[in-house]
Amino acid sequence: MDAPMDRKDSHLDLALHGDVEFPQGDANGFGAFRFDHDALPEVDAEALDTRTTLLGKPLAAPLVVAAMTGGTARGAEMNRRLALAAARCGVALALGSQRKMLDDPAVGATFAARAWAPDLPLLLANLGAVQLNYGVEAGEVRRLVAQVGADALELHLNPLQEAIQPGGDTRFSGLLARIRAIAPEVGVPVLLKEVGSGISETTALKIRELPVAGVETAGVGGTSWSRIESLRTADGVKRAVGERFTRWGIPTAESVAICRRVLGGRVVIASGGIRHGIEVAKAIALGADAAAIALPILRAAASSVDDAVETISRVIAELRTVMFLTGARTVADLRTRRLVRARDLTAEAAGEPR
Repeated sequence: MDAPMDRKDSHLDLALHGDVEFPQGDANGFGAFRFDHDALPEVDAEALDTRTTLLGKPLAAPLVVAAMTGGTARGAEMNRRLALAAARCGVALALGSQRKMLDDPAVGATFAARAWAPDLPLLLANLGAVQLNYGVEAGEVRRLVAQVGADALELHLNPLQEAIQPGGDTRFSGLLARIRAIAPEVGVPVLLKEVGSGISETTALKIRELPVAGVETAGVGGTSWSRIESLRTADGVKRAVGERFTRWGIPTAESVAICRRVLGGRVVIASGGIRHGIEVAKAIALGADAAAIALPILRAAASSVDDAVETISRVIAELRTVMFLTGARTVADLRTRRLVRARDLTAEAAGEPR
């Protein structure tokens, strides 16, 4: 009999081959906004500059290859490809959850992005915030960050996923106090991120009182971890509940605007179903400092590093085109460009990958 698939490999397999995205196009909310097209942009295309700074690190474009995998041999190979692609394109990389490293530090070799890609400009470590309620102390968190050479840490918030996941960790009471105590002890900037249900105003107001550098929205519109966990469980009730909550949460565009308004000048990374450079540009105009993309880059990396580079390069080229057509020479200029609430036909393009 074949050995049961590791949970992380099961997640990876479903993400690569399963129907795991939000079951309705344009669910991230960006299709409800349109840029003003400027036929007299008063800027030369060759003068456009997509460079920006995120968490004090210079990037070639405001883009993060989002948290996805690790912890197994298969995950290691995917992380190697993603790290090489991100470094070649000059963008950031966020690691998948490093929880397995708590029990086995040797698993850190599957997250060795710095070893594979020394030129990576920005690397984000990753751990479930709820683990702080299961005995994880500041020293262990510092070790996870230091072992991979990360520049910052994302503590992910995933109550819906944990509620559906077989054997999920659901002790979320008192977590605010734990984050407040540990964040200053980590030694690098700490961000809080959702995993697909978005950060609401209720949550953002709580985060505002914490000593953290900012957030990643991970709103509704992309990969649904509720759906992924419903596909993994043998419990018929949990499977049905997971399917029911596939649509639960805050659309990404709405979450970005909320977080910028509530969190002031702190870092806001937009993620959740962002699939092309037009949506990256809209996220920035709504207040994001950068955008993170996961599934399309993961699926490209499953073929090769070159395919992942091509996917990232396409997103950046689309972002540059938006900048040209709105007269925004820099990313800072793009933040000042007006979005109007109007139907955007580019959100309905034939064959648009979601």
